[in-house]
Formats: sequence, structure tokens, C-alpha cells
Amino acid sequence: MARWQILLSEFDIVYVSQKAIKGSAIAKFLASRALEDYEPLNFDFPNEELMCVAATEDYPWKLSFDGASNAVGNGIGAVLVSPNGDYYPFTCKLDFDCTNNMVEYEACIMGLRAAIERRVRTFEVYGDSALVIYQLKSEWETRDPKLNNHRKVVLVLLEEFDDITFNYIT
Repeated sequence: MARWQILLSEFDIVYVSQKAIKGSAIAKFLASRALEDYEPLNFDFPNEELMCVAATEDYPWKLSFDGASNAVGNGIGAVLVSPNGDYYPFTCKLDFDCTNNMVEYEACIMGLRAAIERRVRTFEVYGDSALVIYQLKSEWETRDPKLNNHRKVVLVLLEEFDDITFNYIT
């Protein structure tokens, strides 16, 4: 990098290195640009002349979720990734006070509901909240009464899936 900086300085160009972007910053950015007149996509395919539909159940759908809570507001974001690599992003700005962990649960719930609408049966969920992921994997207890209700909602939603796994990412 130093070599490039020296070479670029000859032309009065200053190199600035890219800083890491935190997941909550991305969720906050997406939530700040949420559409007011959003309509979900219709996935019904009315083509009756269709001869064959390729089965993609060998590869599960994936969900990545994240939330941000600060003095400015609360926002959540989730991205569904289909087995063939299509991305479906969802964002929402929450209009109620909540903790960081509650925001993470809300993001997960939004992503799971979006997957249910698309009739997804096999699913991998990825999140950067160790507390939420390990509570949903039943490896950690849920002691906070505020989080118990969120966890119960997720457990009801999980009944809609044949196979679902939760993965913690850093």
C-alpha cells in the first residue's frame, strides 16, 4: 500500500483506505430508506403451459438479519437468498422503543415471515447476535421477560419449516 501511496502522490492523488462497515450501520442505512408505499412481490406463477419446474430443495434458502438501536431510532433489515442466488432485501424502521436484543429478534421475525410467505421449507439463518442465535438454538436460557415474548413468536414461526438451522456470524 505504501508503494501505491508514493506513486499516487506524484499526481496529487491521496489514497484513503476503506474502513470496515459494521452490520448495524448497514441495517440503519437500509431502514432510513424504507419505502412508504412498499408492496410485497407476488410469487404466484400463473403459466399453465409450464412443462417442468426444477427442484432446488437440495440447496436451502438463507436468511441474514441485523438490527440497529440507538438514540436516533430503531431499524431492522433482513436479506433472503434463494438457492439460485437471488437476493430479496427487507427493511423496516421500528416506531417503538426497544433494546438492541429486541431489535435483533424483530429482524429475525421479519425475515422468517418473509420466508413463510415464499413457502420456504428448508432454511439457514445467519445473525451477528450471539444472544439471539444461541437462545434460538436452545443453548442459552432466555431470562429477560422482554425477550421471552420475542422468542415465543419465533418458535411458533419455526413450525412452518421442515428444516431450519441457526448460525452465529461475527
